[in-house]
Amino acid sequence: MSGRASVEELKQGVVSGDRAALSRAITLAESRRADDQERAQELIAGVLPRTGAARRVGLTGVPGAGKSTVIESLGLWLIEQGHKVAVLVVDPTSSRTGGSILGDKTRMQALSAHPDAYIRPSPSGGVLGGVARKTREAMLLCEAAGFDVVLVESVGVGQSEAELAELVDCLCLLLVPGAGDELQGIKRGIVERADLVVVNKADGDRIPLAKRARGDYRHALRMLPPSTPGWETPVQIASATEGTGLAEIWESIEKHRALLEETGLLEVRRLHQQQKWLSSMIEEAALKAFRARPGVEQAVAEAERDVAEEKLTVPQATQNVIDASGFSIEN
Repeated sequence: MSGRASVEELKQGVVSGDRAALSRAITLAESRRADDQERAQELIAGVLPRTGAARRVGLTGVPGAGKSTVIESLGLWLIEQGHKVAVLVVDPTSSRTGGSILGDKTRMQALSAHPDAYIRPSPSGGVLGGVARKTREAMLLCEAAGFDVVLVESVGVGQSEAELAELVDCLCLLLVPGAGDELQGIKRGIVERADLVVVNKADGDRIPLAKRARGDYRHALRMLPPSTPGWETPVQIASATEGTGLAEIWESIEKHRALLEETGLLEVRRLHQQQKWLSSMIEEAALKAFRARPGVEQAVAEAERDVAEEKLTVPQATQNVIDASGFSIEN
C-alpha cells in the first residue's frame, strides 16, 4: 500500500490483520477533513460485519493506581491465554500543538512489542463528543483486524469516565491500598458505573492494607445501586508488578459478560451506546453547521468582546449570536 490507499485497499489490509493498514485506517478516522471522513465512514461501514464479538473493557482509576502497569500485565497474560489484545488510550490533547501528550508505548514496552498486541492513543481533539467518536471508530477497526479483547484506558477520574462507560461493556475501576481519604476523593458517579473494582499494588507489606481497603470499598458499594441489574460489583486485590490477581480480574470480566449475554443486556447496552453516539454526532454536526453560517463567526467575536467589557450579560450576548445566525429559538 503506497501513497493514498483506496478504501478497499485499507479494508483488505485491516481485515487481514495488517498493523500498518490498521494504523492508517485509524488515522483516517481521526482526520477532520471532510473527504477523509467520507472515506473513513465508507471503510467502517465495510468492516462492520466483522465487529461486535470482542470483549470491550474500560479501565480507569485514581492517579497513581498503576493503570498502564495493570493493562500491560493483563494484556500479556491474556495473550498467553490465546487472545489478541488492542489497547486504546483516551488521551487529552495538547492545547498548543493539538497532539496527544502521553507516551503510552514507552509505558507499555513489553506489550507494545508483542505481535498479538496493538496500542494506540486516541487524542480527544477538544471537540464535542470527539473522545467518544474517535475511540469508538478505533475500537471497531481493531475488532475488524482480529483483536478479540479491546482495553480502553482513560487518563483519570473525571468527565472522560462518563464517555468511557458509554464505550465499553465492562468498566473496571482501579484503586490503591489505603481506603478512607482515597474513597472520599472518588466521584460517586464513576463508582456507581464500575462493574469491577480492583485494589492494585497489593504486594509486600501493602497486602494487609489492600485487604482492609477491599473491605472498605465493598462496604461502600453496598450503599450504591448496582452498575448492572443482577450484578454485585466485585472488589478484588491484585499486584500488576508481581502478576497476581490477573486471572481473577479476567474471571470477573467474563462472568459479567456472561450475565449481559444471558439477560439480553449486552444487546441493550450496545444499542444504548449507539444511540448516545448518534446523539453526540448530531450535536457535533449541528454545532459545526451553526458556526459555518454567514455572520456567526463575527457575531461570536463581538459577543466575546461585549461580555469581556461587561456591556452585555452572557445570555444577552448568546441571543445576539443566535439572531445573527438567522435561527429562531423559542423557549
